[in-house]
Amino acid sequence: MLKKKLIGALVIPAVGISIALTSCQPGGTASTGKAISSEELSYRNAPLTVNTAPPPVEFPKTPPGKAKRFTRAYENAPPMIPHSVEGLLPITKDNNACLGCHDPKVAKSVGATPVSPTHFIDFFQLIKGKVVKLNKLDPARWNCSQCHAPQANAKPLVQNTFKPDYRDPNAKNKTKLHKNVMEGVY
Repeated sequence: MLKKKLIGALVIPAVGISIALTSCQPGGTASTGKAISSEELSYRNAPLTVNTAPPPVEFPKTPPGKAKRFTRAYENAPPMIPHSVEGLLPITKDNNACLGCHDPKVAKSVGATPVSPTHFIDFFQLIKGKVVKLNKLDPARWNCSQCHAPQANAKPLVQNTFKPDYRDPNAKNKTKLHKNVMEGVY
């Protein structure tokens, strides 16, 4: 009996992979039947085997406090940085210019988005199933640019058909992750 279950566990995924691979034969994609070259999938516009410099990418020049905020890409997504980051990088654990405006103690007074309450939760305790709120930024969350990035003014390489489904219309601009961080965890 165990042998039959083991064979089934190996055969079913193999069949699924075979189907997926045959639907993406060279010369076509599953949705359009048209091939996408490696040049079309790259900002470099050159084969990956050719060593060329990528074209320059234009990032926002708008100073902090003057930029229009971006809608989140999906519910609880880290917000994109709408302003210039010139002079603010690199961020280190001992030098974080972002907190000068985004620290919740000063954010409202300068018109900045405050650091999310999720950044004040001890995620190492969360793994154990405990929500432990901290009085200071979680030491594992100091590297803002690991999740938050300036939005480049770049033409998309491929069409994006993703449509986010927000359970709450306010989630387009504000996270509620700190309220439902344990959602779906048993």
